[in-house]
Order: sequence, then C-alpha cells, then structure tokens
Amino acid sequence: MPDRVKIIFSQEMNRAKINIKLILKVMGFLLVFEGLLMLLGLPFALYYHESKWYSLLISGFITSLAGGTLWILNKNDQRKSINRKEGYLIVSIAWVIISLFGTLPFLISGTIPDFTNAFFETMSGFTTTGATVLQDIEVLPRSILFWRSLTHWIGGMGIIVLSVAILPFLGIGGMQLYAAEMPGVKKDKLHPRIMGTAKRLWGIYVLLTFVETGLLMTGDMDLFEGLCHAFGTMATGGFSTRNGSIADFSAYSQYIIVVFMILAGMNFTLHYLALHGRLKEVWRNEEFRKYIYVIFIFSAVIWIVMVINYSGGFEKAFRDSLFQVVSIITTTGYITSDYLQWPAELWFFIFILMFIGGMAGSTGGGIKVLRQLLLIKNVGLELKRAIHPKAIIPVRLNGQAVSQEVIFKVMAFFQLYILILVIGSLVMSLMGLDFDTALGVSIATLGNIGPGLGAVGPVENYAFIPGMGKWFLSFMMLLGRLELFTILILLSPAFWKR
Repeated sequence: MPDRVKIIFSQEMNRAKINIKLILKVMGFLLVFEGLLMLLGLPFALYYHESKWYSLLISGFITSLAGGTLWILNKNDQRKSINRKEGYLIVSIAWVIISLFGTLPFLISGTIPDFTNAFFETMSGFTTTGATVLQDIEVLPRSILFWRSLTHWIGGMGIIVLSVAILPFLGIGGMQLYAAEMPGVKKDKLHPRIMGTAKRLWGIYVLLTFVETGLLMTGDMDLFEGLCHAFGTMATGGFSTRNGSIADFSAYSQYIIVVFMILAGMNFTLHYLALHGRLKEVWRNEEFRKYIYVIFIFSAVIWIVMVINYSGGFEKAFRDSLFQVVSIITTTGYITSDYLQWPAELWFFIFILMFIGGMAGSTGGGIKVLRQLLLIKNVGLELKRAIHPKAIIPVRLNGQAVSQEVIFKVMAFFQLYILILVIGSLVMSLMGLDFDTALGVSIATLGNIGPGLGAVGPVENYAFIPGMGKWFLSFMMLLGRLELFTILILLSPAFWKR
C-alpha cells in the first residue's frame, strides 16, 4: 500500500474512533453551564421570601461541581475536533445527563419528591414537550416554577447549539454537535462559520423572548409570569405558572402569545431575513406559505363550527379557535379552551394538527411542515411518472430541484414516525391505558406537544401513568426532540463498527 494511501487510511480510522475523554470534557462543560443557569431562579426565591431558597443554590453547586470535575479530569485531551459519531453520542447523552441533574431542584425542594416523576417533568421541560405530572402547579415555589420554565427555554433552541457558539473558544470544533442537534431536512447556515450561525440563532431567540416578555408585562403579567410564559412560548414548550394555563389571563395576553407561538414555529432563518428587511424572500418560501395557510384554514373551519355550536360569543370563539390551532401545530401545548369539550367533529382537526408540527428549523416538534410538503409533492409527481415512466420529473421546492436522497430521507422519517407511534400506542395499551389515551400519550410525547387525547387531554396531566410508562414516554420525548435518527442511529450495529 503506498505511503500516501496509508496516511489517509490512518487519518480516517482516527476520525472514526470515539474519544471518551473528549465526550466527558464536553459533558463537563454542559453541566457547568446548566449549574450556573439553575442560579437564575435565586432572585425570585429571595424576592418572594421562599423558605427553600437554598434548593437551587445546592442544585447548582452539585451540578457545576460534577461538570467541573469532568472538565478538569479530561482537560488534557488534545484533540480539537468532534467527529460525527462523537457528535451523535454527545447530543444523545447530553439530553439524558442534563435531565438527570435537572431533577435536583425538584428533589431537594421536595416539590416532586419521587425521582421518576421528577425525571419525567425535567425531560418534558428540556424536550419542550410540556407534559406534566403536577396536579396543582400554583402551590409550587416561584423559583422552582422559574427553573421548570427555564428548562423549556434551554431545550428550545438547544443547549448544544449554544455550546457550539462557545466551544471554539475552548479549542473544540462544534460542527458535528450542530449536525446532530439540528437533524432536519436541511440546515440553513446564516454565516460561513458554524459558530456564527449558532450565535445568530441564539441572538434572535433571546431578542424575541425579551420582546414578548415586555409585551406581556404591559398586560396582566408581572416580570416572573412574563418571563416564564415567554420561555414556554419561544421554546414551544407549554409549561405555565397557572393551573388553568393561558385561560387564566386576558384576551390581550392570549393574542400576544398567539403571535409569538407563530413566530416560534417558523424557521429561524426567516426571522434573520425579516430582521434584515428581506420580507419578499420570507413570503416566497413555500414552507412558510403552507404553514400560514394551514393555520388560517384550520382556524377558520373550527371557528365557523364553534360559532354555530358555542355559547361563548363571536370573538371568544375566534380567539379559542385560533389559539388552539396555533398551539397544537407549533406543538406548544398552551390552552385557553378544553378542545375535548368541543363538538366531536372538531377532534379530527386537532388530531391532524398533531401530525403536522412547525417549520423545519423552528423550536417546534412534530413531523414538520417541510416534510409534509415534500411528501405531498412527491405523491403528485408519482402520478405523473406513472403516466410518463421515462420522464425525469424532480420534486421542486422554492423553484429548486430536491434530490432523491432528501426525498428518501423524508419518506424514511415518516415511516419511522408512524411505526414508533404504533409501537408506543401498543406499549401504553399493554400498561392498561384505553385506546384513546394510549394513542394520545404517544402522539403527544413523540410530537413534543404535551396535551393529547383521552385521559391526557388539555385539562388533565400524566400523574396517573405507571412508573415504567413514564420512563418509556420520557424516551419517546427524547426521540421526538432529536427527530428520531440521532437516537436510533446509536442502536445500529453499524454505528459501533470502525
């Protein structure tokens, strides 16, 4: 074998190796960062004179200490790049580790003393699912509620994407983390360097969060509630500080949240274009137009049925219809009305919305509008190909041909999504849940929606789910948040082969 070929082969083998020290080093950084974020709730604990103010302080100290120890023990690792395998491992393990440590404020404060429930609540927060085991939210200390909402905000844009903006300063490249954390159909780069892209994404995310907070504070929310609900909105999470969710607030607050849920469900690249005055480019985006059309059509149809059958008034029917359509399609999960109390024919529309999801590149969950659009386009072209078998007719998006590789990936994702949904429903049925509830918990957790159907409807919670069921649903949330492949690829024998 020529020397040059040997060198190239050796380099490729080194890239394929999994560097445990590097993984632990990155994990240490993430835990230190998480521990520092836990301390952000301390001002609320002190301001509201909470007796267990120390729970966040102790939690932050333990988490940062664990992270710092991992960092120090592995800081001598000299490799400065993360390969693809390590990227998938770091992202997958990180969501589990930060959720495990994220249970500490709940456990130490005694607000959720059971570890299984605390882990479920924390995983639900970080994956922006919004499914809860809490039966009375308002009795919790505000500092704990703040941490609970903050888990949404951290998980919404992804702590991994944030770390990509910081890791280069620590001498570690982050491209593979970004690739594993944002596993959509396509990855829009706003800057030639991946660090620049991550910074811009988080900049937009932070800007929209604080704008929404300010607008909510001009209504009937104070700083605490404004921040918590802005965290939940921009992350499309759904944790509220009230038992009645957004129904407890004014029409003004509800409309503000609707607007920002729509913005959160958009591809954040479009926000970048809009902020630079390129509004025509935003509207020319096919996925964006379909996203807006779906919201408008579903809201209009539900509104008409509600006006005919609803006694709440013309404007209230419009507001509830629009709010719930936007909340479900963006997978936020906030509620202003119990949609299971609506006319039965409207349940079908809600069920369909649960499958759609937000736009690719948004903080929303679900299958995503882009994948739905490409599937529909491909089906239409298959009919043409059947008539003209020799014709080469590519799927086009925004005027550009989409490769068959992308179409195959979309089809594979859709098939996997449905298969996992069926398996999830079967598993939950075997645990004693009725069909509606088994299907409801599966689609609500896999799609990161929160409220579902049956006994986990919008005014219910997940407290009654058996312990093993909560662990299984936590796995479903993680699968949905990382869009299936990032987790499932770890179960493939090919992943562990050199």
